[in-house]
Amino acid sequence: MALKIYFLGTGTSQGIPIIGVDDPVCMSTDPKDKRLRTSVWVEWDDVSLVIDCGPDFRQQMLTCNNRRIDALLLTHEHSDHTAGLDDIRPYCYYNDVVLPIFAQKRVLESIVKRFDYFFDFKNRYPGAPNVSLHPIDDFQYFQIKEKSILALPIAHGSLPILGYRLGNFAYITDAKYITDQTIQALKGVDVLVINALRIEPHPSHCHLDLALEYIQKIQPKKAYLTHIGFQLGFHEEVQKTLPKDVFLAYDNLVIEI
Repeated sequence: MALKIYFLGTGTSQGIPIIGVDDPVCMSTDPKDKRLRTSVWVEWDDVSLVIDCGPDFRQQMLTCNNRRIDALLLTHEHSDHTAGLDDIRPYCYYNDVVLPIFAQKRVLESIVKRFDYFFDFKNRYPGAPNVSLHPIDDFQYFQIKEKSILALPIAHGSLPILGYRLGNFAYITDAKYITDQTIQALKGVDVLVINALRIEPHPSHCHLDLALEYIQKIQPKKAYLTHIGFQLGFHEEVQKTLPKDVFLAYDNLVIEI
């Protein structure tokens, strides 16, 4: 079993830099301090998956030269994770596929409402993406080709959302609260990706110390921090403060398991 994880974006909902903000991190010339909205592309043997589809999706796909997606997994319905859905069109047309989207029922209902022209089959716009919707529940295993993926319930403040475990890799973003049951389901992963928005606590996201606390409980071999705001600080400076085997992810980082 081989997994390759490509970090398409590692920034918070407005990315870094933020429009009109002249904070030193936003003004940094270090490419690792420039972050698109959070998403990953996972190649798991011959299966190609993308987790989340934010407003930078088109730019991200062109940068990483992704030519095929077998399924799209969504963590939740917020715009920084779904606003790029119209740009899945080339994957439907040029590969002549119906692209499956996996998410909670509530998230799929939001997609139907926001992207209603995808689903207007009587007066279908010829350019609309061709998708199939697959609702998934907490702790459900679901299949994409021969691969089995576990949906992990977490809480984005008061909003129930999902993380995912794919073999010995787990991906969590926008978490604030992670239950003991989910932590147990994460035991044994080689690589954990988890969000760390900033230094100070936040009402709906992990701050740095909370992310490190969850990493200590889960005990992955390596952990990567994502969904980062400029308030966390400069990439190079923050990295020096982190425990061994904990790393700040950055855009276009590729890791293999």
